[in-house]
Amino acid sequence: MEERLRPFRRASFIVLAIALLLCGHWVGWWELLPLAVAVVGFLIVDRSLATAARPEFTIAAAWLISELAIAGSIALTGGPRSPAVAWLVIPLVTLPARFNSRAVAVGVGVVTLLLLATTFGVDTPYIIDHPQSIIAPIALIGAVALLSSALMKSDLEHRSSSVIDPLTGMLNRNALQTRIAELVQQAAILREPVALIVGDLDNFKAINDGHGHAAGDVVLKDVAYRMRKALRAYDLAYRLGGEEFLIILPGADSIQATAVAETLRSAIGNEPIAGLMVTISFGVSASEPGEFAYDDIFAEADLALYRSKQDGRNRVRVSTDPPTHERPVAAELPLVA
Repeated sequence: MEERLRPFRRASFIVLAIALLLCGHWVGWWELLPLAVAVVGFLIVDRSLATAARPEFTIAAAWLISELAIAGSIALTGGPRSPAVAWLVIPLVTLPARFNSRAVAVGVGVVTLLLLATTFGVDTPYIIDHPQSIIAPIALIGAVALLSSALMKSDLEHRSSSVIDPLTGMLNRNALQTRIAELVQQAAILREPVALIVGDLDNFKAINDGHGHAAGDVVLKDVAYRMRKALRAYDLAYRLGGEEFLIILPGADSIQATAVAETLRSAIGNEPIAGLMVTISFGVSASEPGEFAYDDIFAEADLALYRSKQDGRNRVRVSTDPPTHERPVAAELPLVA
């Protein structure tokens, strides 16, 4: 979201700079200084955001700097009489796009306190004689926060419906396309590998044919649940379609990814699902540190998955493994009702 906001934020700074230049004759040219402070603050944020351990704190600090710069301008140009009072709302509009409702509520409180400090603190008698000069801006702050939050919530729900698989609740192919570009940049910046695990349920057609599609849907839902439960919070799980799944592990090599795949295989196959013994086969591949060519890594993982099917199913194979000719030990697990 920060990437999406950046060009519009720059355009907003240009609009504000033009307004200050036009008003310079009346309010003073020094008014450009707080705007310059805000611009510098966001430039620093843009450069440090990719490597920040807690990027949300960095973004929050830049947001606060912009609000303080506007508050300083209000205090120095007449407090409640300042034409810049309404400008406190501008950074507030961006909060719902970056943070949850609790953080937005905190932001509304901060903006309201800054408004009170820069009006009552500068000219209390004027506020007492003209209470509408403070009531109207406070109402504006609340209304803008509510409306922008509602619009962002609607946008998130719309986007979720397009990137979430309705049956399993997992991410789908649409979500994958956006994430791939982010992972390429992340790998290059952090100089870390990215591992892929491709999984395919064994004999899933037999479940649908023998027990009905309703039973198949139950199996898919439970498999998705067991996968999410076994994965870390920042691991990414996708349903590619049918009974095929993809797990992306940022920062993991093939050894770590193989361990995760084995954990997933056990989580799915150790206990029956809807009275049926269900197993899954996995193929694993990982990129070199600092490089991530998704198509190549996926092709390697998919080939490893094919080998795991050939070798007897219900197993994990890695793209770097040599070919095996071992006797299958779990080629056809019976469906137990």
